[in-house]
Amino acid sequence: MNYESLSSELLRALRGKRSQTAFSKRLGYRSNVAYAWESGRAWPTALGFVGILERTGRKLEPALTAFSRARSGAGTKADLTSARGVAAFLDELRGQIAIVDLARTAQRSRFAVARWLKGEAEPRLPDFLRLIECASLRLLDFVNCFVDPSTLPSVAKPWRELEAARRAAYEMPWSHAVLRVIELPAYRRLRAHPPGFIAAHLRISREEEERCVALLLETGQLQKRGKRLIPGAALTVDTRGEARSREAKVFWTQVALERLNAGAEGTFSYNLFSVSRADLERIRELHRAYFRELRRIVAASEPAECIALANVHLLELGAG
Repeated sequence: MNYESLSSELLRALRGKRSQTAFSKRLGYRSNVAYAWESGRAWPTALGFVGILERTGRKLEPALTAFSRARSGAGTKADLTSARGVAAFLDELRGQIAIVDLARTAQRSRFAVARWLKGEAEPRLPDFLRLIECASLRLLDFVNCFVDPSTLPSVAKPWRELEAARRAAYEMPWSHAVLRVIELPAYRRLRAHPPGFIAAHLRISREEEERCVALLLETGQLQKRGKRLIPGAALTVDTRGEARSREAKVFWTQVALERLNAGAEGTFSYNLFSVSRADLERIRELHRAYFRELRRIVAASEPAECIALANVHLLELGAG
């Protein structure tokens, strides 16, 4: 992703129909700073960008609360009206990711990243967007809080692909597992796509395999190369925060139950307990931290050798 191009396009979209000069004056600048931003000659800081959002009428707090809740199950605690608040927001996003790992992924100095996370320095807008993506893998969702990503040339195609992948996750949940089979060495060694291979590997019906493959080809997530299927657009699909996410959770919970009833090998465990409200919140945060770490490991894992389903539940049984 070109974070500089995205920054320019985002600022241009926020300017709307105003001229660059008029927009600059509205923001309180005497010079034509909008031209400098949109041409990539200068950038606002992260806090400056937040100020632009507010001056252009964007509802900052509800948007960021929704974004944070979708990521972790809890609303953001950060107040982005100060440099310390911006740092706290980024620190919340990174969760358990070590600073050195975040810096490596972001291709930035770990000293710079550490200063940004402590609020000792402010990242420019491109670096702010870069850190959001590297910490959460959900930059396009963040952008969508304020501007329609389909109107931004540098991310319009990835956004359409992401939306198509999300629709596939709800319409045919097995499609994501089908994609994972295509990545396995056992499939990549094949000279031609054998109908039924995927179904046998996942223990699903041949008809389900055919429907999923057709949908994935239609949305560009699979492509045909000769007689084989190869991965198309590489996407990290996060359905958290989506209105239909409960349906996906129910589906995969049912799959886990079916495999448990069938005697499948796996880690199936439970713990029923009574606990204080304060400690229940601590356990919830531990639950979220575990899943964030799981996602980090998965994102960095190579090569793809097996397919697994992680299905973890924590819920209060009483009326409270």
